[in-house]
Amino acid sequence: MKILVVMGTRPEAIKLAPVVDALRRRKGLRTYVCATAQHRELLDQALALFGLKPDFDLDLMRAGQTPGAVAGRVTRSLGPLLGRLRPDMVVVQGDTTTAAAAALCAARRGIPVAHVEAGLRSFDFADPCPEELNRVLIDSIASLAFPPTPAARANLAREKPGGRLVIMTGNTVVDALRSAEGGKAPGRRPSREVLITLHRREIHGKPLRRIYKTLLELVRRHENLSFVYPVHPNPLILKTAKRLLRHPRIRLLAPQPYPDFLALLKRCLFVVTDSGGVQEEAVCLGKPVLVVREKTERPEVLSSGAGRLVGLDPQKLSFWTGRLLKDAALRRRMSRVRNPYGDGRASRRVAAGIAHWFGAGPKPGDWEP
Repeated sequence: MKILVVMGTRPEAIKLAPVVDALRRRKGLRTYVCATAQHRELLDQALALFGLKPDFDLDLMRAGQTPGAVAGRVTRSLGPLLGRLRPDMVVVQGDTTTAAAAALCAARRGIPVAHVEAGLRSFDFADPCPEELNRVLIDSIASLAFPPTPAARANLAREKPGGRLVIMTGNTVVDALRSAEGGKAPGRRPSREVLITLHRREIHGKPLRRIYKTLLELVRRHENLSFVYPVHPNPLILKTAKRLLRHPRIRLLAPQPYPDFLALLKRCLFVVTDSGGVQEEAVCLGKPVLVVREKTERPEVLSSGAGRLVGLDPQKLSFWTGRLLKDAALRRRMSRVRNPYGDGRASRRVAAGIAHWFGAGPKPGDWEP
């Protein structure tokens, strides 16, 4: 059976690399990797780290691209590939434009779709956009759904799709973190360094400027506080950060190779982020996290006690940053929660579930926290 795994961004490559490895260890499955290169440079970093060489590279990234334009290019380029390769299944991950377009393209040709990290919901198509729409679309198409957590599985159960196989696997980011070695964090470690990652469309413009001004006020107020911020390459983010975050204890970095980013994450006091993936990685590595979003589709970060939802409110961000700086006991409690994302065997469950779909082995049991 021919399995085509499609990926376009760094987070997809990180979370799908262990899945590709697990699939290639399965007899009777021939696994191919297709890179759309929705994010060219960042994707290539992750592919190199995990030793993945795409069998097919669509090389679709363009300057100033929009989600709609990306979706159109994926559909136009992937369609002919599916016609030539004729895979028996297409595997996608998460909620990117690449994943949604690939799933739709496969479904139009009657090819079963497997969705890794299924069932995440914010229940608001506008936040995050277009990710919430993408994940709902993919789950409505998928023949196999692999929710990572009980909350994600419950979301799928409420939607009651017909004829879909659902297996709860845990999150493959745990598998990836166990196989990715930490690199070297750039620069010396200040006494109290906080890691920042902010990039989502929902904060562009005035919300982002307010958050940056709050960060600047915080670093001026707390003499031993430093921020390190690998800035997203989006020109709107980069230009605003360089203009507003001018302070000797705010370090603006280029996007870091994944091992070096993990080194920054491991050594920081806590994390301020609007990234879904970084929320998960922070919890897995025992770092408290302040979520700069109005909603999160990863409620486990909050329910486990590892994170606080501060929204786009500068006062909440200021309060919780100050609280975490001053309260070592709170930091310890938030750092020592049980990992809600699995046991590092998620990729094996995904591969076993796909093999079972084709009649090659029993259905794997759900991961249970």
